[in-house]
Amino acid sequence: MRRHISYLLALAVLSMGTAMYAQTGGTTGGTTSNSDIKNDRKDLRKDRRDFRKDRKDINADQRDLNKDRKDRNKDARDLRADRRDIREDREECKEGNKAECADARKDRQDIKNDRADLRDDQKDINKDKKDLHNDRKDARKDKRDIRHDRRDLRRDRHGK
Repeated sequence: MRRHISYLLALAVLSMGTAMYAQTGGTTGGTTSNSDIKNDRKDLRKDRRDFRKDRKDINADQRDLNKDRKDRNKDARDLRADRRDIREDREECKEGNKAECADARKDRQDIKNDRADLRDDQKDINKDKKDLHNDRKDARKDKRDIRHDRRDLRRDRHGK
């Protein structure tokens, strides 16, 4: 008889513990769900703020990329013009005009400088493309975090 009572007592304790665990939504205390909601709201605000900053970074990097492309195209035009000038100066130099020979040397130096500028602009473009890619990746991650935080917040509110 004592054995049966102890079995029933153990069964009652275990069932009450299970029922209490199920009532509180998987936690053993009633106040943690309120703090979960508070933390989820805080995470949501932080992720939205990060997302806005990433959008601003993306727009700034896109502007930089467009400016660098514009500079590169201008340097390419200058390079073509210098090559055209050097061709004309060579023809004049062959005819005996010494001033045009000196001008051809100056144009060669301009070509050298324009090619260096063109290289630097292309490096800037590549760097800006990489920054833009990383900012877009961060924005996607923040967007996903926002979605997850909203889902967690809803689950905490509705006890799921």
